[in-house]
Amino acid sequence: MQIKKYTGSSLKEASDKMKLELGDEAILLSSRLLENLPGRKLFEITAGIEDSYDKENIKKRNTPELYVNKNIKKELAEKLSMAKKHSIKHDDKESEVMPPSTNNLKKLIELLFDHELNKKIVTTVINELKKYKEFLHPSNIDNYVLSSLSSLVPTHKFSFTHGKKPLVVALIGPTGVGKTTCIAKLAAISKIIHNLDVGLISTDTYRLGAIDQLKIFSEISNIDMLVAYEPDDMPKAYESFRKKNIIFVDTAGRSQKNSDQLAKTGEFLKAINVDESFLVMSATSGTRTLNDIVERFKPLNPKAAIFTKLDEAAAFGNIINIASGYNLPVVYLSNGQVIPDDIISANADFIANITYKGRLT
Repeated sequence: MQIKKYTGSSLKEASDKMKLELGDEAILLSSRLLENLPGRKLFEITAGIEDSYDKENIKKRNTPELYVNKNIKKELAEKLSMAKKHSIKHDDKESEVMPPSTNNLKKLIELLFDHELNKKIVTTVINELKKYKEFLHPSNIDNYVLSSLSSLVPTHKFSFTHGKKPLVVALIGPTGVGKTTCIAKLAAISKIIHNLDVGLISTDTYRLGAIDQLKIFSEISNIDMLVAYEPDDMPKAYESFRKKNIIFVDTAGRSQKNSDQLAKTGEFLKAINVDESFLVMSATSGTRTLNDIVERFKPLNPKAAIFTKLDEAAAFGNIINIASGYNLPVVYLSNGQVIPDDIISANADFIANITYKGRLT
């Protein structure tokens, strides 16, 4: 990939320079406002252009992999069978399988609570360990905990099948969680990696600059975009995009406590046939706030959740609390602002791992 940077007094000026040199096939990688420039603003965008070799390698790297949550009971049964036949080797010496001490379990419970897992989840994990405590060993207990946590996380695989009509996907959620950035990432991946014909519909006419932000992205990425100011505008926008493969709908951020605004979002979605709605939430929010968000957005029928700002979160237990507590599958995780790189398909093992370790890496 050829990578180049362009600057301008506005994002449009910078993107015009990019298009002039790289053409319509250029990919927007990131954008930022350069600071420490007294008296003026200067915007910088990073762009790249792919050749066929690079495209194929990016496709291999970013295409979401298919995975299935582990069946903890089956896995434990298999390990127990092996444990009965063989003693466990530890520090190069044969030793008897010893249960974790009460003190170690206490430390484990404190760790799980510290990583913001709720009481129900912690109790479930500990009860699973106690069932097989005579076969546990300090060298394998971490794996058992991870398997138990992983089994509690439902996930959703976002897939596309060519049909006679476009797949319509809407992102909903509270203010400031990064819905528009997520839309841009998913649209870029759909077009660049999966070669789909993509359309964007924005209903976010309330937040200052929201439409401009998505419009600039659509121009740079050569993706068609329309704005729906009222629910009555939605059928017309859909009709204009009826030959597209996929349509992403960017909705206005709504406070979960404002029932009138939530009802208005519902009117936009009901005006066309939305196939899937994803509830976007910030991983930096506490479980109590996330509970309130899920409850208030239930009438909009979200099929799965996207958690953003993982790179800013101090703990990740809230993700498991919500996914497990509401049986709300997680479809994507976003860990930064770079388009389209900073988004990954949700993986139960990965979520369990970062939750238990308390860090992303």
